[in-house]
Amino acid sequence: MTFVKTKDDVNIFYKDWGPKEAQPIVFHHGWPLSADDWDNQMLFFLAQGFRVIAFDRRGHGRSDQVSEGHDMDHYAADASAVAEHLDLKNAVHVGHSTGGGQVARYVAKYGQPQGRVAKAVLVSAVPPLMVKTAGNPDGTPIDVFDGFRKALAANRAQFYLDVASGPFYGFNRQGAEVSEGTVRNWWRQGMAGSAKAHYEGIKAFSETDQTDDLKAITVPVLVLQGDDDQVVPYKNAAILQDKLLVNSTLHIYPGYPHGMHTTHADTINADILKFIRS
Repeated sequence: MTFVKTKDDVNIFYKDWGPKEAQPIVFHHGWPLSADDWDNQMLFFLAQGFRVIAFDRRGHGRSDQVSEGHDMDHYAADASAVAEHLDLKNAVHVGHSTGGGQVARYVAKYGQPQGRVAKAVLVSAVPPLMVKTAGNPDGTPIDVFDGFRKALAANRAQFYLDVASGPFYGFNRQGAEVSEGTVRNWWRQGMAGSAKAHYEGIKAFSETDQTDDLKAITVPVLVLQGDDDQVVPYKNAAILQDKLLVNSTLHIYPGYPHGMHTTHADTINADILKFIRS
C-alpha cells in the first residue's frame, strides 16, 4: 500500500491511478468513510484519461488511527501533504460532505497559494457552517450533533447501519430502490476507521466556520447538491456556497439525496466532467 507521512508523523494512505502526465483529479471523501467511497468516480475519470487520486483522512480507512488532529486544519494539511508528495499541478479537487470542507480549507490555505489547483468541485458539502448559531440561525441545532455523538459512543456499528440504510442515500424515502451492497459498503468503510477520529470529526464538520475559506477561493468551483439532502440542508450549504464564492456554478438536483454521487453517479460524473473540460 502507498502512504505519505505528514509533518506530524501520520501515515496517510492514498491511491494514485493513471498516467502521471495527465491532469490529476483528487477526491476527498466524507465522514466517516474512506477513499473507497470514490471507486465509481475513480474508474470513470480514469477511463476518460485523467490521473485520479484519493486518500483516507487521518483516522479513517487505512490511514493511521492517531489520537490527535481530527479537525479541518489538520485535514487540509494532510491533503496538502499528499499533493506536495505527488507534486500535483493543475489539479481538480472534488470533495463530498466533510470532504467538501476539506477541499475548501485546502484550496484556500494551500492549493491556491501554491498554484497547484485549477478547479474545485463541492458535492453535498458542509461549508460554510452546519451548526445553528446566533450568526447562523438557519443551521442545524447542536442537539442533533450531540445525538450523533451519543449514538456513535453507544453502538457505532448500529448507528452506521442506520445512517447508511436511512437518510444518507435517501433509502428511507417511500419508493426508494434500496441497494444492500451500497449500505454494506458504507458500513464497511465506516467500521474500518477509528471511533475517536469519527467522534471528534462530528465537531469538525459541524462547527467549523468556513465562510472565509469560501471567500478566499478564486478558482472556478462547481457546487452540486440535491434538494432532498437529509444530512446537509442545501439551503444552508450549496445556496450559501454559491453566494460566497466569487467564481462558482451551482446545480441543485431535484430529489437527490446526500450520497448522490453514489445513487446518481452517471449524472454527477457527467456534470463534473463537463465542468472540468469547460
